[in-house]
Amino acid sequence: MSDKTIIAWTTRTWNPWRGCTKISAGCKNCYMFTAQERYGRNPKEVVRTKTWGDPLKWQRLAAAAGETEMVFTCSWSDWFHADADEWRDEAWALVRRCPNLQFQILTKRSDRIEAHLPADWGEGYPNVWLGVSIESDEYTFRADELRDIPAAVRFISAEPLLNPLTSLNLTNIDWLIVGGESGPGWRPMDHAWAIELQEKCSASGTAFFFKQSAAPRTEMGIELNGKIAREFPIPRVVPQVA
Repeated sequence: MSDKTIIAWTTRTWNPWRGCTKISAGCKNCYMFTAQERYGRNPKEVVRTKTWGDPLKWQRLAAAAGETEMVFTCSWSDWFHADADEWRDEAWALVRRCPNLQFQILTKRSDRIEAHLPADWGEGYPNVWLGVSIESDEYTFRADELRDIPAAVRFISAEPLLNPLTSLNLTNIDWLIVGGESGPGWRPMDHAWAIELQEKCSASGTAFFFKQSAAPRTEMGIELNGKIAREFPIPRVVPQVA
């Protein structure tokens, strides 16, 4: 769960803890719950994993190659879950030690972001992208809670997109990922919703990434309007923390 990944917008995944609790409609068919139950684990129990050495290993490899790799954090949990509070400062310290890794931190708990950033966050860590998940118009407030927090990149994952995001404000949002639901019980997504968001991105200067259509399996349809639309943001220049 902590090496190369099939997620199209990242390179690796790192789960310093696993387990989560469902808090909104997008969580209904979350793959993590099915996978953890398959392994005989309780998916609602947030526990520390044994993957803490992985980022340092990847950092050494990336630095030796003169490259930067993207690392999606907590694909099997939530970085800002309250049950992980005791480990988060240690995780932030590890993130700081890996300048060749771009950590993509995505959460549904947008109300907890600001109070649980590290003390030396300042204008943001140069190697951290902060994002929130928004599955329907009911949850666009998560973007409002994100937009004024300093970060090298602020992004939104509209996956699974369950309804049009007509009230979504993309001010100060650098990247929007859009995707339909996949897997057992997948719910439909109208491409018109994604096209509307693509047009919003064009108007606001937000990078647009269409990940997939809604389907039984991931990435069964990656074209939107007959084209692949997979842009990445340009990070802001953030001063290095001392």
